[in-house]
Amino acid sequence: MTPTDSIVPATEEILIDPIEERELYENHRITVDKGQEMMRLDKYLMMRLEGVSRTKIQAAAKASCILVNGKASKSNYKVKPRDVISVLLPTPPRELEIIPEDIPFHIVYEDDDVLVVDKQAGLVVHPGYGNFTGTLLNGLTFYFQDKKGADGNPIVPYLVHRIDKDTSGLLLIAKNEDAQVALAKQFFDHTIERKYNALVWGDFAEDNGTIDGNLARSTKDRRVMAVYDDPEVGKHAVTHWQVLERFGYVTLVECVLETGRTHQIRAHMKHIGHPLFNDAMYGGDQILKGTTFSKYKQFVTNCFQLLPRQALHALILGFEHPTTHQQMHFESPLPEDMLSVVEKWRKYAESSRQNI
Repeated sequence: MTPTDSIVPATEEILIDPIEERELYENHRITVDKGQEMMRLDKYLMMRLEGVSRTKIQAAAKASCILVNGKASKSNYKVKPRDVISVLLPTPPRELEIIPEDIPFHIVYEDDDVLVVDKQAGLVVHPGYGNFTGTLLNGLTFYFQDKKGADGNPIVPYLVHRIDKDTSGLLLIAKNEDAQVALAKQFFDHTIERKYNALVWGDFAEDNGTIDGNLARSTKDRRVMAVYDDPEVGKHAVTHWQVLERFGYVTLVECVLETGRTHQIRAHMKHIGHPLFNDAMYGGDQILKGTTFSKYKQFVTNCFQLLPRQALHALILGFEHPTTHQQMHFESPLPEDMLSVVEKWRKYAESSRQNI
């Protein structure tokens, strides 16, 4: 979140720029022609959806991701003229081989269907413009290369959402198509639990709030996302925030994602005047609050050096297991770089209060 949020197989997402905002799933809406003869739903969709296998369509139907006239339908449903079909599917893979690379990453949990990774900052999640190797997907491909699933087929990793290169924390990966589609629906329905901790510039008048603003590429800088009031521009995005601890010039907040768009927390917090601490892309790598004393400037510079990235961590991840339907919940403590800077600001705030 950011997971910028969604699904991609290991062979997906190559020639994109660093903030590709395209969802990793597609929502199709098809109205059956008047003259269409009755036909099995899965067979009909194979004809209408380019590059989609019957297995994937059946997995989508099993996960209630195919609606006919507003109702979840099975693969053997007989399509009739003027039926309205809605389909949620992971985007089809593009033809490109992901090179297996022995890249270390921390596994929090793994079973036959899912893998939860606690991603370190600095690790790109998937190949893209400027990062064709050395990504988490390269590492996952290496990790799975000699493993087979419960069905005896090779395991292929599928991302269920994304987080930025310099954001740390929990990331969910599906290990088969059934799990992929079931988890995709949870993201699409916004039933996934995702909580982040962020250190941001400035203090807040309130203890909590909600940011509701469409996100799209900035017209001034295509590398970043901007908030637009026009409902016809960008994609709907909602972030709930709550103050955890106030340090005067910076604040530790919890952010809960209702949607998962590219750079959502980073762009939303910038929009309300609280860029993430040391977020260079969104202006947080400057001293935005505080005094003009050289001692204070040196303090902030030291913090930037300890945390050479945006202060954002994916702390909590919760979802319904795609097979057992058990509620899964994972937590990741703040990594050392972010924890050390929070502690420095805590001590600075305490010292400032004592000197008043």
